[in-house]
Amino acid sequence: MTGGTPPGTDAPHSPDATAKDLADLAERLALAAAELAVTMAAEARAGVDTKSSATDLVTAADRAAEAAIVEGILAARPNDAIEGEEGTSRPGTSNVTWHIDPIDGTTNYVYALPAFSVSVAAAVDDEVVAGVVVDPTHEIVYRAVQGQGATANGAPLRCSSIEQLATALVATGFSYRAERRREQALVMVELLPAIRDIRRHGSAALELCAVATGQVDAYYESGLNRWDLAAGSLIATEAGAVVTNLDDGPPDGSAALAAGPGIFDALRDALRAIDGAAER
Repeated sequence: MTGGTPPGTDAPHSPDATAKDLADLAERLALAAAELAVTMAAEARAGVDTKSSATDLVTAADRAAEAAIVEGILAARPNDAIEGEEGTSRPGTSNVTWHIDPIDGTTNYVYALPAFSVSVAAAVDDEVVAGVVVDPTHEIVYRAVQGQGATANGAPLRCSSIEQLATALVATGFSYRAERRREQALVMVELLPAIRDIRRHGSAALELCAVATGQVDAYYESGLNRWDLAAGSLIATEAGAVVTNLDDGPPDGSAALAAGPGIFDALRDALRAIDGAAER
């Protein structure tokens, strides 16, 4: 992919940078990291490691992309905190924290499936205000600034407006841990008769962007981390979706649910009922 300036170039150095400034920096760095991932694909696929389980893959490209993003942030904003999937955990002295998933959908990346992304978000006082998800395979840049809407390659996004859960196309995902995968599969089995169908892309960030575009009507998953959710959740929210956990709080590791407002309550209630039945 092409686009953006080199990491750190003309980036916002002021600690009082606006959300748009942070989004501009996120976009430049995510584009550069996506280009790096594409360039390294053959090399990375030849040497794959695992993390939390035998199915949780990581490549040299994941690590290199994260390092490049971190380097760019520190060059532009050395006082910010940074949290990245591949181990970066840096405290800061400003009120800005960056959440980085250098390759979301690493399994797809390793298998050359066209559904992986780079996700970069900035939070101010723990509230995400800027988020960018780059889909390098399809050359799409999803972007949102809090209160200013969401776009794909500059075109405004709007989520689905359907109002019947029975006609909803719902995306989901599964953990890398066997026992949690089993529990998630049981939830899917219970939910499937109540909706149109299920889809799984294998990248939480892209699933949330699919909600924003209306390519799916909703998405739910449990066991995610902040770097999985931060950018995509803002993009879906700014496209008009409702994004919470099952207790109507912010999406978190317990659950992330994103849906158009016409079906959100019905889907949340259905998932709550399934969870409640599983606990009995």
